[in-house]
Amino acid sequence: MTAIQKDPENPLAHLSREDIEQIGRELDAIRQEVLDTRGEEDAAYIRKVIDSQRKLELGSRGVLLFSLFPPAWLVGTAGLTVAKILENMEIGHNVMHGQWDWMRDPKIHSTTWEWDNASPADLWKHSHNEIHHTYTNVIGKDHDLGYGIMRVDEDQRWVPFYLGQPAWNLINAFLFEYSIAAYDLQLGKNWKGRKENPEFQLKAKQVMKKIRAQMKKDYVVHPLLSGPSAPTTFMANVTANLARNLWTHSVIMCGHFPEGVATFEKTSIDGETRADWYVRQMLGAANISGSPAMHMMTGNLSFQIEHHLFPDLPSNRYQEISPQVKEIFERYDLPYAEGPLPKQVASAWKKVIRLSLPNDFGDQVTSVPGGIARSAASTAGGLLGKAKNFLRPSKDSSDDTLAEVTELTSAGERMAA
Repeated sequence: MTAIQKDPENPLAHLSREDIEQIGRELDAIRQEVLDTRGEEDAAYIRKVIDSQRKLELGSRGVLLFSLFPPAWLVGTAGLTVAKILENMEIGHNVMHGQWDWMRDPKIHSTTWEWDNASPADLWKHSHNEIHHTYTNVIGKDHDLGYGIMRVDEDQRWVPFYLGQPAWNLINAFLFEYSIAAYDLQLGKNWKGRKENPEFQLKAKQVMKKIRAQMKKDYVVHPLLSGPSAPTTFMANVTANLARNLWTHSVIMCGHFPEGVATFEKTSIDGETRADWYVRQMLGAANISGSPAMHMMTGNLSFQIEHHLFPDLPSNRYQEISPQVKEIFERYDLPYAEGPLPKQVASAWKKVIRLSLPNDFGDQVTSVPGGIARSAASTAGGLLGKAKNFLRPSKDSSDDTLAEVTELTSAGERMAA
């Protein structure tokens, strides 16, 4: 993938200015239809989800009071994991998007909701709603694109640091809620001058306060309430949080990282119209196909395209409007990126690994006779032999040493070439 403006097979090349504006009008019509028809059925949906999630969490924590017994640990941990995923994905994420503000319920409102996550709601809403959704997949503007630690496009200059990005991404997956908190703080950008930045210090205190509260709840209070089961309840909470982090990371990766999802240059958004913004969302996101249960567990972010087109519409309506959105893609001959979860996760990881290497790495490999691995092994073996000779005493040590050094240097130059 390269920024769409430099792609010789630009999927927008066949569209006229009027085509793009017409797409915008058609999508506006879909959005307005949902706004006009949302009502009690939608309100009942979110209230039921919240009620079910809270009962599941309460029941699971009750079972974990007896987590000393393996069956109770398994049931309680599984239930707590699902409850945490539901709270973050289908409830917290979507409530904080303002999807349910129209209900005028102060308990289910974007201005009052605080979620079970390390990142405070206000910080997350700024970095996610205001920045990510405004500048989706614009290189250098959308901080979600690689989280500041990964190369996500061939046009980004490669440096050796990126060799580690598969490892950084794996660590990021395990610690995802804390990574998001650090990302919301723009830690990499602000860390050096943190002592002279009172705004950053205030936000950092908010994050640390939130993290302490989360850790106290999961790793102190609930284990202590379990009495003799405290150690196993502690591990149950660790496991549930870890599983939630891995699941959330995978879902988010599938939304913007699979091969075929477009990125955009900064200059491409100059003078951008609402219709242009719509088209960027269409090409900058990917969906996950699956069952209704899977959609629920992803917070309906399995309909990432629909979510990015209409981030403030109730999440339970995305599946309903998906066929209408897909029909627009087909009519205007635009690629609708979609696939099952394993395929999308594999595609995203393939891209992370591919872009950790220089753009011409594949050419370098294929250009070496016999393959780079065999060549490297042969060269390394030769160097090892030379090293042994170099260390072996010799009658004519000065002449031998000079010859060995010359040969080692030549071998090193051949290897580098």
